[in-house]
Amino acid sequence: MTSVTALPPTHPHPRSRRLPLLSRQGAFRLHASVLVTLLAASSAPTPLYALYQSAWHFSALTLTVVFSAYALALLAALLTAGTLSDHLGRRPVLAGALLAEATAMALFATAQSVPALIAARILQGLATGVATSAAGAALLDFEDPDRPGRATLVNGITPVAGMAAGVLAATALTQYAPAPTHTVYLLLLLLLTTQAAAVLRTPETAHPHPGARRSLRPTITLAPASRPAMALAAPGIIAAWALGGFYSSLGPSLARLIAPHTTPATGGLIFFTLTAAAGLAGHAARALPARTVTAAGTALLIPGTLLTLSAPQLHSLPALFTGTALAGAGFGTVTQGALRLLLPPAAPQERAATLAAYYVLSYLAMSVPAVLAGLLTTHYGLRTALSPYAATVLLLALTGLTRTLRRPPTT
Repeated sequence: MTSVTALPPTHPHPRSRRLPLLSRQGAFRLHASVLVTLLAASSAPTPLYALYQSAWHFSALTLTVVFSAYALALLAALLTAGTLSDHLGRRPVLAGALLAEATAMALFATAQSVPALIAARILQGLATGVATSAAGAALLDFEDPDRPGRATLVNGITPVAGMAAGVLAATALTQYAPAPTHTVYLLLLLLLTTQAAAVLRTPETAHPHPGARRSLRPTITLAPASRPAMALAAPGIIAAWALGGFYSSLGPSLARLIAPHTTPATGGLIFFTLTAAAGLAGHAARALPARTVTAAGTALLIPGTLLTLSAPQLHSLPALFTGTALAGAGFGTVTQGALRLLLPPAAPQERAATLAAYYVLSYLAMSVPAVLAGLLTTHYGLRTALSPYAATVLLLALTGLTRTLRRPPTT
């Protein structure tokens, strides 16, 4: 009995000849670029928050709620759809998520109120959660067997590289573009739709199988072999991402507190400094042992936090930028070291879920403390809110550093 699914491969559709599938290397680069774009889109609103606040007159608490709506929606996507591409295939899941992300960019470009901004951030978070899981897993699938570890390295570096690129582009457009709250989103919309089309030209690496609906039940699955590494790195991961959430949401406000007459671009440059330092440090540390990298990154968070805490008392933007750079270097090395500890021990079929578990912890650490900081800022002022926030980060960093240095090097 014959079937249309058994057509000989010697008779491809004419369109297939015009659009051949990408090579393994081409697909790897495409998925790396997708991660960069997704994280660029996530950070693009940061330098625009001052413009939104000025136009719509909302509080610091509202600002952190807008910021955290993205992170919490992303968490919901990771908890429910983190392994969806294992069941339905990488291509359809990633292409659909990229088109949803493009729709979020259209909502940003047309937003006229805080509720519209929150709606755009929620859709963006859901799309990013689905897309980052699928793209991160695809990077592992397309990794060159002769270059093991490259996918883990890219998974660690591309997010911070993307955030740096997004905030830098949005900062420049804020300063020079005639319609900054529209232009950056329209450019990202164009890029995302182009990438969605390109994803459909990649080979399918997952083996679709039943269970997609069952996989949507909220769950966190960490590979058993990766659990000791998570216990070791968790305090540093939480400290690093909590700092990232603070700089992303309230960093521009802190810059204005220190220098009230500074330009709006300064606030964007704060977060760019964090993410650029993170990317550079993560890349520089790629050849060092993962445990050493994690410990060094956790240690760097301590002086970075202390300098950031002292900047308002010193009325010093240089102190703020220096502290941000140190914190960024710590962020980048903790992220890269933690992923190198977590992913290699996991079996291939466990890696997507393990990566999703890492992001669940990361985005919880990024969003919940930021909202609490916004609440404290609204009631007591940013200067007062900064102290308990910094103290918590310092405690976590010291705990993580002590744990890393004292535990026998079995990972």
